[in-house]
Amino acid sequence: MASNEERIIKVYQAGELTVVGFDGRDVLDDVNVATFKTEIADVVRDNDCRVLAVDLTGVKLVPSGLLGLLASLRELVSEVHLYNPSPDVREVLEITRLDQIMPIHEVEL
Repeated sequence: MASNEERIIKVYQAGELTVVGFDGRDVLDDVNVATFKTEIADVVRDNDCRVLAVDLTGVKLVPSGLLGLLASLRELVSEVHLYNPSPDVREVLEITRLDQIMPIHEVEL
């Protein structure tokens, strides 16, 4: 597993409720979705995670590959919650109906 400095994601809290995010950075189109999924799967497995919270603070746009990945996270954990999406990201989540299967929250994590 990559060290926290080499990861795409940052783990803010680990355990049954695990909080991951992008450390306030935007997600680029060239982000390797397979690497991202592997990182998430490692974190979920290593921490016996049941609820995954994804902090979207600072993410302005969501590449299509990342949308598919977000949808597939439900295969890894019981619940996925999304926090602090920008207005543009929230709109995409609504259009794709991901907001119907992943609760969206506006709070400081």
